[in-house]
Formats: sequence, C-alpha cells, structure tokens
Amino acid sequence: MDRLWAPWRIGYVLSEKPTGCIFCCKPAAEDDAGEMILNRGDLSYVLINAYPYNNGHLLVVPYEHCSDIGLLTEPQLLDILRQTRRAIEVIRQAMRPDGLNVGFNVGRVAGAGIEEHLHLHIVPRWAGDTNFMPVLSDTRVVPQSLQECYDLLSYHFRTLSEES
Repeated sequence: MDRLWAPWRIGYVLSEKPTGCIFCCKPAAEDDAGEMILNRGDLSYVLINAYPYNNGHLLVVPYEHCSDIGLLTEPQLLDILRQTRRAIEVIRQAMRPDGLNVGFNVGRVAGAGIEEHLHLHIVPRWAGDTNFMPVLSDTRVVPQSLQECYDLLSYHFRTLSEES
C-alpha cells in the first residue's frame, strides 16, 4: 500500500500553528471544546491527544510549564493523579476498554514528542487493537474522529461531575 488517506488532517496541515508551548496555549485560549479540553482541575487539565495511539487517548497536563516531574509540587502531583483517576473512570464508562496504558514519557529518547512540558498519557486498549498497519507501514488506524471522541467523553465527564 502506497497511500493511506486521512483527509481530516488537512485542517491541521493548513492551519496556523501556535507559537510557544502548545500545552500552555490550549488552556489560555479559553475555548475548551475547540482545544479538546475535557476537564480542568485546579493545577492540571485533561485533553484529547491530537495524535492518538488509540481511540480515547487522553493527556493530563499540569498548567505550570515544567519538563521534569521532580520539579512539580506535591499538590500538583496530587491534582494530576486525581485528574488521571477521573479520566480513567470516564474512559471505562464511555468506551469499556479491556485495559489501559498510563504513564509519562520523559525526554525525547523515551518517546516524548513535546519534551518541554510534562504530560501524562492515558491510552485505552482492547484485545486485538493492533493490526498489520503499525507492523508493515508504521501507521495506526484510529476509527473514530477526534470530534466524535471529544463529544462522547465530554458527555461522560459532565455526567460524572453531576453524580459526584
């Protein structure tokens, strides 16, 4: 296969790119739906990864621009963990995954695409969710648009908030 069509990506390709740190710019834009921010805590927030490994791939990001987990305060760490727990509850309720990968990629060699601003990944996993595409062409197939995923998870975040 020579081509994999993903016409939805043209919006990103042609869009004006923000200057500065993307994880600092997103919450400052005060457009949660437009920035795919699902939930805001006191010291961190949850958003959909624009380049997901799988459907429902979320990021938990401290508001403070920081690249080293050792520099975060105890309250920041606690807020990140609270946001992570809540996001996992929402993913389990909305998507019913068989498992989850949860963690930080610290530094470029560890897989951090944006190493200057620490962020935690939550990746829902299902039995058999890998296929020949990553093996043969280093390409992932994500069968749900980011907007559909945002709408689904946003509903569940609101529902969970009302129940709490």
